[in-house]
Amino acid sequence: MDFLLNDEQRKLQQTIADFARREIAPVAESLDRDGTFPTALFRRVGDLGVMALPFAEEWGGLGLGTFDTALAIEEIARADQSLAVSVMVSIASGLTLQRFGTAAQKQQFLPDIVAGRKICAIAGTEPDAGSDTAGFKTRATRTNAGWAINGQKAYITNGGTEITSFALVLVITSDRDAERKTFSLFLVPAGTPGFTPGERYRKMGWHSSDTRPLYFADCRLGDEMVVGEVGHGRHLLHKGYQQARVFLAASSLGLAQACLDHSVAYAKERQAFGGPLGRLQMVQDMVARISVRVDAARLLTYKAAWLADQGRATLKDLATAKYYATEIGSECADLAVQVHGGWGFMDDCPVSRYYRDNRICTIGDGSSQIQKLIIARELGLDVRF
Repeated sequence: MDFLLNDEQRKLQQTIADFARREIAPVAESLDRDGTFPTALFRRVGDLGVMALPFAEEWGGLGLGTFDTALAIEEIARADQSLAVSVMVSIASGLTLQRFGTAAQKQQFLPDIVAGRKICAIAGTEPDAGSDTAGFKTRATRTNAGWAINGQKAYITNGGTEITSFALVLVITSDRDAERKTFSLFLVPAGTPGFTPGERYRKMGWHSSDTRPLYFADCRLGDEMVVGEVGHGRHLLHKGYQQARVFLAASSLGLAQACLDHSVAYAKERQAFGGPLGRLQMVQDMVARISVRVDAARLLTYKAAWLADQGRATLKDLATAKYYATEIGSECADLAVQVHGGWGFMDDCPVSRYYRDNRICTIGDGSSQIQKLIIARELGLDVRF
């Protein structure tokens, strides 16, 4: 077993880390306070080549894989998880299009996504259904010229920025009286009549990422906007979510590493009881617990990413990485706030932002409870959901 990064990976990691330290970390607190999507900063991430990492060269990509992309996302999240999730959602959505879209769809939409000039979304969740995709209600019906979509999606990342290119939207395409629902995935370009992003949500965290409801009122699309085959969209959406789970694990891993960075620095600098705070054994205990959790999460996340690139990742591998890394992200943030004491409770203290930001990670892309059900099912237990 080789647990060391090769020279190219170390160079990639260092390049992103230097950029994040120089360009992202200094503005993360103000972005969180203002709650606006950082278009210029996102495009600088694109200029750095982050968006291009996993895409094929024919679309302007670098032809690398899940592992290299996870390394980059980890370093961005170490500075600002809110920006990291905007990056990872656009990458995961673009990869879904690259894998299942038509040549014409890819030619029209992928180059801007790969270059970071535009951003995109994947829209599954609805107000009354998330992991339970069978409970979706948004529907596309046949028209003389193609399809008409009606319904609503909820909690969608990247759906309404000034540089949003499209959303991949999962809708019901079976007849209302059909015995079993079938779903299809549609590419809905921004600005399509009948497609309206709602107002941005007020959120606990991820303040500068763009999260909105999406509304569809007689939104007309032709057959050329179907991604994959009609009736097979649910499978395509789940495939997209599976890869996104590795990236979300990497986002929580980066945040957990930042918790360790700040906690160690604060424990060395803060004076209490006649010396540095880090002399106190209870503080040492909390810092050590953060460190162990970061190391364990990194091993699981890197393993899942590496296996994905080898075509050998199982659902259990992906679910385990996502479950553990996102859960320890919140645990590490909680411990980091405790190490910082009253200062950790203040909004302009970085660990306060980490505490708020990571909370959604145990819910998005399949909640921790869903991940545990997947793990149990993959172990051969009779799990039904």
